[in-house]
Amino acid sequence: MTRTLGRTGLSVPPIGFGAFKIGRNQGVKYPTPYELPDEKEVSRLLNAVLDLGCTLIDTAPAYGLSEARIGDAIGHRRGEFILSTKVGETFADGVSTYDFSERGIRTSIERSLRKLRTDFLDVVLIHSSGDDLQILRETPAVELLQQFKDRGVVGAIGMSGKTVEGARQALNWADVLMVEFNLNDTTHAEVIQAASDRDVAIFVKKGLASGKLAAEDSIRFVLGQSGVTSLILGGLNLDHFRENWRVGLESRRP
Repeated sequence: MTRTLGRTGLSVPPIGFGAFKIGRNQGVKYPTPYELPDEKEVSRLLNAVLDLGCTLIDTAPAYGLSEARIGDAIGHRRGEFILSTKVGETFADGVSTYDFSERGIRTSIERSLRKLRTDFLDVVLIHSSGDDLQILRETPAVELLQQFKDRGVVGAIGMSGKTVEGARQALNWADVLMVEFNLNDTTHAEVIQAASDRDVAIFVKKGLASGKLAAEDSIRFVLGQSGVTSLILGGLNLDHFRENWRVGLESRRP
């Protein structure tokens, strides 16, 4: 029940695992606080997710310990999954910082490769601070991602943005866009369709509005959109993820 990742030729499941909660619990928007799992719990969770058939893992330097924990837990299974990470935002000592400079982007990718224990990143997205157009127009981020792609270090490139205008601009070069979309927020609906027309893949973030929406209805709604490739869902409860995975596999596009 996989879906084609735009023009990349890769195949991904309709549900991807979002690895935020395995690495960070500060400065979050979830309605309920949570403790970070220990290393053994992370390993059990990630290996179980792969065993389930979820072959898309999404992470970022902004997710605290996430990248390093993925490398430690499932780095030995690297050939079994599509790995998506980001550049531009890092999180340390309880604070997010943004750096879209040439040095910042290069350092970020090199650090991600090391932490994730890999020599290749399937997908790398610009992790926007919210100033999408300024990042795209006034920083070297896009050019640098294109260089890493040309070198064969990165497979697909794109943007995890905040604005419709930024997403529209990114359609000119991106292989993948990550956008917020859910039952309460459909502002990116036209962008999703435009991306589909251009064979650009769409990852949806916050499809459950950070846990504020009922899972089953939300999953069916998001994955029912014709241009959506995968819905990224996180969590620390394997039973919940299994149920969301089941709903995702049953969801059909119109």
